Amino acid sequence: MGVIQGHVRVFYQLLVNTLLVSVTNFTVWFAITFYTYIETRSVFATGVISGIFLVLTALTGIWFGSLVDHRPKKLMMQISAGVSLTLYVVALALYQVTPREEFRDPASVTLWILIVLLMVGVIAGNIRTIALPTMVTALIEEDTRDRANGLVGTASGVSFLVTSVISGLLVALGGMFWVLVVALVVLGLSIVHLGLVRVPTGLTEPAAAPAQPASVTAATGEPVPGSKSETPVSKIDLRGTMRVIAQVPGLTALIIFSAFNNLLGGIFMALLDAYGLSMMSVQGWGLLWGVLSTGFIVGGLLIARTGLGRNPVRLLLLINVVCWTVTLLFPLRDSVIWLTVGLYVYMLVVPYAEAAEQTILQKVVPYERQGRVFGFAQSVEQAASPLTAFLIAPVAQFVFIPYMTDGAGARLIGDWFGTGPARGLALVFVLTGIAGLIATVIALRSRPYRRLSKRYTQTPDTVAVSG
Repeated sequence: MGVIQGHVRVFYQLLVNTLLVSVTNFTVWFAITFYTYIETRSVFATGVISGIFLVLTALTGIWFGSLVDHRPKKLMMQISAGVSLTLYVVALALYQVTPREEFRDPASVTLWILIVLLMVGVIAGNIRTIALPTMVTALIEEDTRDRANGLVGTASGVSFLVTSVISGLLVALGGMFWVLVVALVVLGLSIVHLGLVRVPTGLTEPAAAPAQPASVTAATGEPVPGSKSETPVSKIDLRGTMRVIAQVPGLTALIIFSAFNNLLGGIFMALLDAYGLSMMSVQGWGLLWGVLSTGFIVGGLLIARTGLGRNPVRLLLLINVVCWTVTLLFPLRDSVIWLTVGLYVYMLVVPYAEAAEQTILQKVVPYERQGRVFGFAQSVEQAASPLTAFLIAPVAQFVFIPYMTDGAGARLIGDWFGTGPARGLALVFVLTGIAGLIATVIALRSRPYRRLSKRYTQTPDTVAVSG
């Protein structure tokens, strides 16, 4: 597959539009977590918010992937933004008519209705995270896709940079009111802009047929769009998607490994905000995330310049070694400096892991199945995180925090590790890092890793898009 001439500009336009929507959704997500913790002071509540987000992500990924594969991708991106916009309007109306004291009670029904409305609005944006990498496959040649994926990571970093700063400031300024007003404005602009982008339907829409003979792909034997054996549009076709994944050596193991990482990563989502806010104000925490997000931007730009090398599979696992080592080290001291340095390194290397996984899937999965495979991977990888997020918040609240405040942990290691609620959370992070590091070392020595690595490096691109 060569360069699809004249369409790189379209990719950049879609990237900018996705950046605008990501700014909106990340702002809402950060803000409702900050706001809930500030109003209720409940670690349990922030953990449940993370759990809601991850449950919805896990439940919708396969469905969203099917929508992306079977319908015009630009249309699905427009619908995604429209759903988010509608839900944010309803949430703003609810927020305005509800007395503020109701939001101070972590058991308030109104508070949780508001949270669910906003989380569903944020989740609707996940359609874009599935659609965009499939467009990279269609619009960008194989040997530069890793660099395009790096730019996608940079866009995510920019959105974190903007939203982490403004969400904290907006919550401090006026609760959720200005957060939702800004979200509505940005989403409205993104919908208008996307309407002006001309996406080449012959390349990126369901009508495009892979350049393979008869009615199956050469790589997998699966039916292609337009053939009589293709799954009807109304069906998700989970079974067929799983067959495609199973036929790529090592790909199932890669998805399972990523799911395990997300199992541990759910701890971050559930506890990191509470840990950071125990050290600084909401404004300071938001500004710190703005600084940390530059690491995501720098990492993405480095990928865009240098690529990922010959073997993204090995790189993916090595990056995980770095991530879990950082997770083990930064909580060892009750220090904003240790936290900042550790999280910056983490943010710097995460784009490499994300770009590596996308690049692997873009090469070894047939184009007409990529939306469903990306969606399936998203669902499976995220399915473990809700369990962690739901369980770890009460465990941290009722086990680890007392353990390191006036329990046995405070007496055993408190003299050097520190004592108090924040050190209870820190101990959870240390144990998470140890578990993740062990799992990654085992994966590096495994047979599925070697098989997938060999498949990626020794076979030509399996994706063919007519143009």
